[in-house]
Amino acid sequence: MFSIEDFKRVFDLPKYKVKYFLEKESDGGVLLRLKRGLYCLTTDMPAEEEIANRLYKPSYISFEYALSNYSILPEMTYSVSCATTKSTRNFEVQGKNFVYYKIKRRAYTGYGLVNRQGKSFLMAEAEKAVVDYLYFVALGKKSVNERLNTTSLDKGKLLDYGRLFQRDKLMDLISELK
Repeated sequence: MFSIEDFKRVFDLPKYKVKYFLEKESDGGVLLRLKRGLYCLTTDMPAEEEIANRLYKPSYISFEYALSNYSILPEMTYSVSCATTKSTRNFEVQGKNFVYYKIKRRAYTGYGLVNRQGKSFLMAEAEKAVVDYLYFVALGKKSVNERLNTTSLDKGKLLDYGRLFQRDKLMDLISELK
């Protein structure tokens, strides 16, 4: 993945020539425009997790997508869900939905770099993904999935992450987990 500025810097071309080239090659199918100013080669597509991290910054993968990845939710998700400190936003890239939910800046922690099959991306720890998800349940913006399997999670970590949100209803939901 690369931006207009990345391309301009590498090839030392004026911005108008870079923009023209990128538009032409996107129309021709050599490049894919992920969003305004962000491109990739169609022959070497990045993983959806890598795309998620670059589409909207700062962000890390969390919520249902991470929960499914950790087998805390048994079903696969249709969209890549991420936490951000910016406004809530949605993007669609080649039929795949990328959803970004705004969380409190002080709660923007509990994630790390994951390396999988040569791809690197930021994703929440299992406990943090659960807390991020339950925060939106506490706000009434998501409903509780009864199939959450949290038995293998560290209860202390769940409570520590929950305190970052400073919300009593969230702490109650965490306390009710088995």
